[in-house]
Amino acid sequence: MPKVKTNSSAKKRFKLTPSGKIKRGNAYKSHILTKKTTKQKRNLTGVSYISKPDSGLIKNLLGVGK
Repeated sequence: MPKVKTNSSAKKRFKLTPSGKIKRGNAYKSHILTKKTTKQKRNLTGVSYISKPDSGLIKNLLGVGK
């Protein structure tokens, strides 16, 4: 059987944790930051995790077993 290709954009955006969760960065932190409050920008700095229903799709893009 052929190997599964990893999606290039997915491997740049998501990272798998040892427990099997998928980390992602927050959106809305790249430009037009002058109108956003300091608190808003600070809260967007950390990482978030992919929800359970979406994790199967992302794992498929990353070429990892479910």
